[in-house]
Amino acid sequence: VMPSFFLAVMILGLPLNLLSLSVFFHRLRWTRSTVFLLNLTLADTSWLLALPYLINYHLDQLYWKLGQPLCMAVRMFYHNYFYLSIFFVTCVSVDRYLAIVHPLRSLVLLGRRQTGLLCAAVWAASLILSAPVVGMSWIQTCPGSNRTVCPLYMLLSETGESLPYSLFCSTVGFLFPLLSISYCGLRSVRELSRRPCCRDPLGKKRRLRRVLSAALVFFALFYLPYHLIRNAAIVMRAVYPHSPASWRRADVAFALEMCFCSLITCVNPLFSCFIGRQFGKEFQGTIAVLFSRWPCTQVASMTSKRTRMTGRGRPRMSAVA
Repeated sequence: VMPSFFLAVMILGLPLNLLSLSVFFHRLRWTRSTVFLLNLTLADTSWLLALPYLINYHLDQLYWKLGQPLCMAVRMFYHNYFYLSIFFVTCVSVDRYLAIVHPLRSLVLLGRRQTGLLCAAVWAASLILSAPVVGMSWIQTCPGSNRTVCPLYMLLSETGESLPYSLFCSTVGFLFPLLSISYCGLRSVRELSRRPCCRDPLGKKRRLRRVLSAALVFFALFYLPYHLIRNAAIVMRAVYPHSPASWRRADVAFALEMCFCSLITCVNPLFSCFIGRQFGKEFQGTIAVLFSRWPCTQVASMTSKRTRMTGRGRPRMSAVA
């Protein structure tokens, strides 16, 4: 199931994200939100480009043939991607908060240079947060066979390192961003409610609710179940260390959750369209241009034009006749 699902995600997600990158680089005016959404798209694209290694691994019945360095890199990058996605979604929410609650200060706090430095800091912090995965991603040989596997750290039988690390990542990489998004959204709504004479307050409230609701839906659908199931899989190993049968349900649930969370790479371009009005218009326009260049579309348009011309050129019968 997993390789088929990952392959479908790659086939759908890679064109969407490459198209998003084209829109960002060629058709958009640069703003702070645009920079954050661009980095979110770069994270999606880089993860999708690494996905063939996981597809090949699962197609080979969990037989890892690519060596220790690639095992470490793929596992760390898979872990790192989730937190990059969370952090940049949080950055978009904080940016809207600063623009509404502290409009003048936001120009100083998040100028072009500061925004670029913040994005670089997010990439660095996410890599540092995911670095311990390298030390827990050692290739193992299955007993009774020569098959080597590249295990996930949360599925290791020893939980002395994996459980504290998973709880730490859940707190720093999930709980704190969720609290930040909730705080920024509530403060921004309250600030707009205090401005009865400001221009188009309802429009700003509507856009702010869209940002907040989209971010919270992301957290509720993807990130919350992922962290709950991941921690549950490790806790089951800590509570029942000598009963592998009791881990099975949690492991199956985590495998399904991995498949479901991979859909984030396909949903993020839609998230960017939902958040950024300019990006949404340019993205839809680019898709319309691409579809208009397809041969079948051109044939259909030519046929419709001929039909209209034939209808116009055909002589009408007089009322007397």
